[in-house]
Amino acid sequence: MAIKKEYSRDKKICRVTFTLPKEICANFDEISVVGDFNNWETHHHKFTQKNSDGSSSIDIELEAGNEYKFRYLCDGQIWLNEPEADAETLTHFGDSKNSVLII
Repeated sequence: MAIKKEYSRDKKICRVTFTLPKEICANFDEISVVGDFNNWETHHHKFTQKNSDGSSSIDIELEAGNEYKFRYLCDGQIWLNEPEADAETLTHFGDSKNSVLII
């Protein structure tokens, strides 16, 4: 798993590229990145870009100066965290953690 951040010239917007390796992509039919940046909408940011190495990526533009909680949702049932996230925090349920991006 990987996260790449590219800021706009004025530093107000950051394009975040989320990449999942082929080992994860091969095990699921549908994977989405969901978080407070998309109101935890499970079908809004699906991984559809397939890379030549078998990995899959998605780009999302986010407003700088914020922290965003997120997770990956696989086949609508399995939640995964991003090990390269900037931080982790407990979910509001208190039984698991969300990944955190600091932009």
